[in-house]
Amino acid sequence: MVDIYLHYEGSLHCSAKHGPSSVELATDAPRDNQGKGESFSPTDLVATALGTCMLTTMGIAARRKGWNIDGIDLHVKKEMTKQPPRRIERLTAHFSVPAAVAGALDAESRSELEHIAVTCPVALSLHEVVALDVSFDW
Repeated sequence: MVDIYLHYEGSLHCSAKHGPSSVELATDAPRDNQGKGESFSPTDLVATALGTCMLTTMGIAARRKGWNIDGIDLHVKKEMTKQPPRRIERLTAHFSVPAAVAGALDAESRSELEHIAVTCPVALSLHEVVALDVSFDW
């Protein structure tokens, strides 16, 4: 169990403090929903959670298998619905794998990492109405 402490600052800004580490982050409503877009929005954090969860679980598997996946980049694009109710409609995740990493992994290892990414805890926690498109540039 992890405690997260949140505080409404006003003007659609919130702060959050991670209990175990005391690391803080801030959120703001996006420009298209009455905010100034001065920080991550709550739904941006969902996209961020997905991407970091994918990379982290891949990293855990890679460490266990002795694979070096350092340098993999991931771009997550978040798309909101255009009609109410406002929600995340689609998350697109595109992995760019450095040639040195790709060259050191056979097809089976690559497939295993792809499976780990799409079955990470955050991906499995998303509601099925959120489309998830994942691609790898090996």
